[in-house]
Amino acid sequence: MDDRTELPEGPPHADCVLCGEPTEYPASRPGATLCPVCEWQEGQRTACSG
Repeated sequence: MDDRTELPEGPPHADCVLCGEPTEYPASRPGATLCPVCEWQEGQRTACSG
């Protein structure tokens, strides 16, 4: 069963550059877009590399 909440209707959402899941960002957003899960994991990795 999929417990993720559906994204609100609106412009097409960009896909995550790591896993391919839809993100919270519009497809027109420049740069690398990450889904909430990958964004959190990336934050954890960069927080400890120092």
